[in-house]
Amino acid sequence: MGKSSLASCFSKLHDAENGFIMPNAWDIPSALIFMEAGFPAIGTTSAGIAFSLGKQDYAVGDVRLAVSKKEMFVRLKEISKSVAVPVNGDLEAGFGDSPEAVAATIRHATEGGLSGANIEDKRPMVPELYDEHLAIERIRAAREVIDDMQSSFVLTARCDAIQYVNKGLSEAIDRSNRYVEAGANCLFTPGVSDIDSIKILVREIDGPLNMVMGLGNAEGNAKEWLAAGVQRISLGGSVARAALGFIRQAAREIRDQGTISFAGSQLPHSELNAMFASAHEQKEQG
Repeated sequence: MGKSSLASCFSKLHDAENGFIMPNAWDIPSALIFMEAGFPAIGTTSAGIAFSLGKQDYAVGDVRLAVSKKEMFVRLKEISKSVAVPVNGDLEAGFGDSPEAVAATIRHATEGGLSGANIEDKRPMVPELYDEHLAIERIRAAREVIDDMQSSFVLTARCDAIQYVNKGLSEAIDRSNRYVEAGANCLFTPGVSDIDSIKILVREIDGPLNMVMGLGNAEGNAKEWLAAGVQRISLGGSVARAALGFIRQAAREIRDQGTISFAGSQLPHSELNAMFASAHEQKEQG
């Protein structure tokens, strides 16, 4: 299936009567495992990609520890080329403050085979949001380039007000609705996992809503969130962080006890070989 068809399929998922779960991959194997599990789309995780490169994510303390745009797109293209389902890219703040920089990043994402992407309104390196007018212009510029390319690319506007602004819920609702007016197809408001707050966001935001699970906790039930009206559920970097947690646990077990009980949950070598061969064939046929 070509990139335009995948984008169209991804767009339709956001208009469907029932919502969907979109787990977040950080490399080719994690993406292929999610595809094999039957998820209709895969997101990427900037956290997982950063950690796989030994770099920081989001709360970056030193610009030298941030993932560059070039590094990010190398991995995004690897993932999108490896699977036969739509891929939504975590593009953070768009790799530039200006609307023009965001537009260039979205064009690069579309040309690179992604079916959609998130653009955040949090300023990189500092715990604050972009001025609302600028944030809106950034979304509008992204929409203009998508329309210019006549693409079905799904533009998700991520609002971080809940995490960084007093009375963040109301701010997230207000900003999200203005992002819809500017051309966002999907809205993303991380920072809550209680069902009452989620129902408020679903009711008050005028567009398909993405909510993230696993953001610093293990709370919530995806099926309950979907039943409440959430259209898309992502997992952010939670699976990547859990995988790294497993590696540390394994390292400490062999170091301290000399045992390898962790090996009991490993995927069989032959099963992995078969999975990757099947995925390659499926991609070639698509």
